[in-house]
Amino acid sequence: MNPSRRSFLKTSGALIVGFSAGSLTVARAQGPLQGSPAMNQLDSWIAIAADGSITAYSGKEELGQGISTAQAQLVAEELSVPFNRVKLIYCDTALTPDQAHTSGSQSHPTNFNSGNLAQAGATARELLFRMASERLGVPADRLTASDGVITNGSKSVTYGQLVQGKKFNLALDPQAKRKPASTWTVLGKPIARPDLPDLVTGKFEFVHNVRLPGMLHGRVVRPPLVGATVGSVDESSVAGMPDLQKVVVKKNFVGVVAEKPWQAIQAAGKLKVTWNPGPPLPDQATIHDTLRKQPARDTLMVDSGDVDSKLSGAAVVKATYLHPYQMHGSMGSSCAVADVQGEKATIYSATQAVWYQKNTSAMILGLKPENIRVIFRRGSGCYGVNGADTVTYDAAILSQAVGKPVRVQLTRKDEMAFENYGPAYAIDQRASLDPSGNITTWDHESWSPGLGNRPGTNRPGNIITGSLLGFPPADFAPRSPAPPPGAFNNNSNAVPSYFAAGTGTVRSGRVLTHAVESRFWTGPLRSPARLQNTFAHESFMDELAARVKADPVEFRLRHIRDTRLKEVLQAAAKTANWETRPSPKAGNRKTGTMSGRGAACVLYEGDNGYTALVAEIEVNQDTGKIVVKRMVASSDVGPISNPDGLRNQVEGGALQGLSRCLGEEVTWDNEKITSVDWRTYHSLPLGFEVPKIEAVLINRTEGEAMGAGETSITLVAAAIGNAIFDATGARIRQVPFTAERIKAALAARA
Repeated sequence: MNPSRRSFLKTSGALIVGFSAGSLTVARAQGPLQGSPAMNQLDSWIAIAADGSITAYSGKEELGQGISTAQAQLVAEELSVPFNRVKLIYCDTALTPDQAHTSGSQSHPTNFNSGNLAQAGATARELLFRMASERLGVPADRLTASDGVITNGSKSVTYGQLVQGKKFNLALDPQAKRKPASTWTVLGKPIARPDLPDLVTGKFEFVHNVRLPGMLHGRVVRPPLVGATVGSVDESSVAGMPDLQKVVVKKNFVGVVAEKPWQAIQAAGKLKVTWNPGPPLPDQATIHDTLRKQPARDTLMVDSGDVDSKLSGAAVVKATYLHPYQMHGSMGSSCAVADVQGEKATIYSATQAVWYQKNTSAMILGLKPENIRVIFRRGSGCYGVNGADTVTYDAAILSQAVGKPVRVQLTRKDEMAFENYGPAYAIDQRASLDPSGNITTWDHESWSPGLGNRPGTNRPGNIITGSLLGFPPADFAPRSPAPPPGAFNNNSNAVPSYFAAGTGTVRSGRVLTHAVESRFWTGPLRSPARLQNTFAHESFMDELAARVKADPVEFRLRHIRDTRLKEVLQAAAKTANWETRPSPKAGNRKTGTMSGRGAACVLYEGDNGYTALVAEIEVNQDTGKIVVKRMVASSDVGPISNPDGLRNQVEGGALQGLSRCLGEEVTWDNEKITSVDWRTYHSLPLGFEVPKIEAVLINRTEGEAMGAGETSITLVAAAIGNAIFDATGARIRQVPFTAERIKAALAARA
């Protein structure tokens, strides 16, 4: 058997994954947590009131990606009602089912295929038709539905009359048929997001805006150095400060609670804490070399068994690609509100997993999970693990200490210095080519550090606050040598798209990964591992094409056997008016500003979205400055639920990818993180020259629904790096592409 991750999810409930020091591992599969509405019951997903209004329930939340709009469209489509007749409630542990994390581009595959919310919609529709048939005395196949009314032309009955506000008391029907895409009238249309008016007028309630009666304000005191522990806390240092309610010390967690935010800020700044320093940090300048020397957990993803013999004596092409730690750097710092009263707690959080937050909050508070309610409120943009979970723990601990509601908002420094970063990577690539210019053998080896991850169901120590409270992070167990490969799974995109084990033609290949321990917290950051691996694969593919003087797109196409991957690459190239020729462009000057184009493609996670991207750039060879002029990204994620939403995901991913490849890099000295604000962490600045971004959407109406949120971002660094080579003949192999690195690559070119 060689199951895809998506088919595994369908049959096994929630897939609990963790980065065990950088390596993506499947820890266990389980169904919903205790107390969750039953996943196989229609009432857990859909309710119809006596007035015919429809409420849908989902465990996949709106993070700003537009999924709530698409989910309401899905229910409206299946029940043949207008979009505005559906109210969607998501991610409240008192009301909604446990669908694990909203992450990994899994909301669309999980709810828009044949299970969960989609299956509930189809089950409800077929039940309503059976009920109407019995009531009207008309065969169900002679009835039609529109606007909440079922009729045969002469007789009719409303949904409200049929259900009368009662529960369905019916299991989901696995045989219930979804409406074919060819008949869609609501789903598949570019319906505007209903939250946008409130967002742009400042009326929308983020978690930052939650206010409860009697609410106090907290502030945490984080360690000034990485790995530091509390020596002593001098509470007399803040004695007499106005409206200070309490100083809270619990193991290595320190915080204060006051009447007002400013008072809490002042008290936290004045509180005298003596810290015991941790061990010195590794030298940032040599971090990628340091990774190679650490005890590692080795994993063989693919091994044809003949790589060494085939590379021996062959003309081998080699390259090494380096990627830094990067952070989410959410524009608004994370916030949460907790109300812990005795044995019960209500928590307002921007967590991406309310049911898991319920479980782990119970652990840190010493309460029963059934006595905790977690209500999702949207927070800062994330796509991974920013400070949303850790600030939730902060608020919960401080609230429990004073017995009143407490709101905590992290400072910029506290968030940026202690969030779970996207891990660094060092990747070695080796390959050989036959006389016809085809790849015969490919060898990939990578090193990546990890510490912690999402808290999951029972690991509060995977993030900073849980760790300070004494909970350990996920275990790290070195393992070498790696055991033989198991069933093929390209969830991390560690396997190049061109391997025959996946979507390509190269049969002789090996992929060996080394997970090592990190000194910094790590976890998912949009396209975790996939972005870093694809940067290396698609850059190396460009180098191989240049070696045999082949056009980069044509070279890719001849090594791909998956028709859909070929088609997205061809679609992006066609829209970009790709000029078929080898790179670099002949006749380019080695001074002044030159233009170039580069391409990249991937099947994200091996089964979750086909995508390709062409970038057009200009490089000032005198200053090293890059200006990205245009990006064309093609996307095939199966049936398109909302083309505007998909286009927004493609465009937003491309822009975030641009930021990450041009400037973003976590920095540190020998004892602390130094990239703690917008002067020291370099995301795209205000006023930068925004490139033209074009999304080419391929609508596969008969295929499975796939994810889209992490597809285009995965390709940006490779496409831009390849475009730099096309313009200048200089190959850049380390992210971010700073002016200094560009100038060094220009100086080193042949």
